Amino acid sequence: MRKFKFVRPVSGALNIVWLVVAMAILSPGAALAQGKPAPAQAAPPPAEQPAVKQIALTEKQMEGALTAQKQMDAITGKLPENAKPDAKIIAQLEDAAKKNGFVNYDDYTNVVDNISIVLAGFDPATKKYVGPEAVIKAQIAQVEADKKMSSKDKKEALAELNDALKSPAPPVENKGNIDLVSKYYDRLAAAMGDDQQ
Repeated sequence: MRKFKFVRPVSGALNIVWLVVAMAILSPGAALAQGKPAPAQAAPPPAEQPAVKQIALTEKQMEGALTAQKQMDAITGKLPENAKPDAKIIAQLEDAAKKNGFVNYDDYTNVVDNISIVLAGFDPATKKYVGPEAVIKAQIAQVEADKKMSSKDKKEALAELNDALKSPAPPVENKGNIDLVSKYYDRLAAAMGDDQQ
């Protein structure tokens, strides 16, 4: 069983931080993320993050991930902030994954990680794949231009984005995944919308 991570997106006021949101919501820890906003946490250094086994995604996996995410959120929404799941919660997560066509929870998280890698490179304005570096640079420009953001929030957001620029998502190995995520982009964005607030 993987170690569960609790990663949260920047609060709704920083909705321009798309990459952070995409990675937080669709990461393995997202299924364990709470509905309440929490401070953003810096990602661990790349050496600490296990490499994602990239796979060619299927429509069945996309549908299963979208359906399972709602169930995962319902299960983990009852957990106290930053609580580690107990055996009962883990069993519920495993069951939800299996009911949605996955071998187990790890299989589900691998699919979600593959989706996240692709989403990290989508420009939310154009809904086109431009690559994670271009997305992060656009976000940096938006934060720098934001006159309503407090200097403290701006400084924190820029630090986080610059850290993300130093270790962007890995390149997409299965180029067909880009087309598939593009097809499901609106549904994926809508599924993430609830967690942005």
